[in-house]
Amino acid sequence: MNRRSALLTCLAPSLYSQDMIGIITGGRQPVIAIPDFRGAGEAQPWMQVFNVALYDEIVGAGLFKMAPKSFFPTSVPQQPQDWKPPVGGRSQGPWLTDWAGSPVNTNYLAMGYTAIQNGQFVLFGWLYDVTQADVTNAQMFGKLYFGPIDEGGVKKVAREFAADILNRFGVKSLLGSKLYFVSNRSGSKEIWTMDYDGSGQKPVTRYNSICTTPTLSQDNSKLAFTSFLQGNPGITLMTADSGRKLTFVNPVSSIVASPDFTPDGKSVLFSTKIGGGYPNIFSANVDGSNLNRITTARAVETEPKVNPKNSSEVVFVSGRSGPIQLYRMNSSGSDVERLTDGTGQAANPAWHPNGRLIAFAWTRGLEPGDFNIFMMDVAKREITQLTHGAGRNLNPVWAPDGLHIAFSSTRNGTSQIWTMLADGTQLRPLTTAGRNEMPVWTH
Repeated sequence: MNRRSALLTCLAPSLYSQDMIGIITGGRQPVIAIPDFRGAGEAQPWMQVFNVALYDEIVGAGLFKMAPKSFFPTSVPQQPQDWKPPVGGRSQGPWLTDWAGSPVNTNYLAMGYTAIQNGQFVLFGWLYDVTQADVTNAQMFGKLYFGPIDEGGVKKVAREFAADILNRFGVKSLLGSKLYFVSNRSGSKEIWTMDYDGSGQKPVTRYNSICTTPTLSQDNSKLAFTSFLQGNPGITLMTADSGRKLTFVNPVSSIVASPDFTPDGKSVLFSTKIGGGYPNIFSANVDGSNLNRITTARAVETEPKVNPKNSSEVVFVSGRSGPIQLYRMNSSGSDVERLTDGTGQAANPAWHPNGRLIAFAWTRGLEPGDFNIFMMDVAKREITQLTHGAGRNLNPVWAPDGLHIAFSSTRNGTSQIWTMLADGTQLRPLTTAGRNEMPVWTH
């Protein structure tokens, strides 16, 4: 391993955990060039699908600045043998400085070609750091990828190549991740699921009842949500993969709602009221046993969210000071402190995977009921507004890469699921049918 590669390997985990948000919210982005790949023989008709999928996946990650294709050299390498170092100052063919120098001014080049071999779509893909002096040190990786010869297989190959590029910079690809959400498209509010890009939408529940506030355990094995199957709202628990219903004994109450798992998956926090009064925060074992009261305020308290990196820290929503605001506390209920400043209404907190940031909905600066999405560094109390008055924006949730946020918005008329980068850019709708809300992303 050369010195540069060793340094990158050491830096990658810290880049992901600490600096990625900074990069997309104003830091210096590395530049990458992605020329259109060509296919040999029968692979060529699939290249538009491949090239669009690869480019979209890298752009969507938000990590890189994309080098303009209009600046690319006319001679584009497709494999390592195509690199030709200059001789006597004269060009002999494609070389690293063609890409690192003006007008391209890129740091990295993704290149390769495709072919049909043994009944499969095959990609020969490489990533180069073109700022290096020679091709040996410049090559970051080269790899073969295989997929079926159809649109899905071609996209799979492109996305796996993109995932490997992102992984080299400590960024977790969204490939394979899913979202669960609430939709009324079947006639009643049910839990649905879809792939990270909005494809493959299908129902998870078919109760013909109201199902809402879904949440997933950290290992993605269990799904909990509020349902009205017994008349009053209560918690329903099931396996996320098969939809098999699991035992959860709800306390005797007119409301049991807004569940959240502890990071180890052994306990659930939720809002309920026992013996009258106001709904407060309680905890229980994952089967509903060992009920324990955490808060005792004379106000509605709901939406507990446990820090994924520190199970003793909980954020929640409370009306104890008037209009609903965000608070944090220890898991025992001690050391309660308000996070938002008391203006407007604040709701729907969601922890970032790093356990330092939360995304939430807030009406600050707007009429009550008109929410925007904000981000807060909990320790520093630094707040950033991400959406700006386009419809009602609610239910933010972080993607597993820590760079994307899914949320529900009425910006196009009806409530739909959208995604964006953590700086509020690259807004993309994922749903269009019916009304859709309350997304939760697999971890």
